[in-house]
Amino acid sequence: MPQKDPCQKQACEIQKCLQANNYIESKCQAVIEELRKCCGRYPKGRSLVCSGFEKEENQTLKSPAK
Repeated sequence: MPQKDPCQKQACEIQKCLQANNYIESKCQAVIEELRKCCGRYPKGRSLVCSGFEKEENQTLKSPAK
């Protein structure tokens, strides 16, 4: 049986918040930050719902060559 995703609860909270606020991301920043904190507590690859944040961080870290 697969392990439960440790940050699934936070991901669901983001979806609920976005739906309740007509998908206005700025109104859900606190909930998004909670997911970021959760993702930071686990090694990369441990949480499937954190994979989007991991990709975002990788793109931010890669700066275009000059």
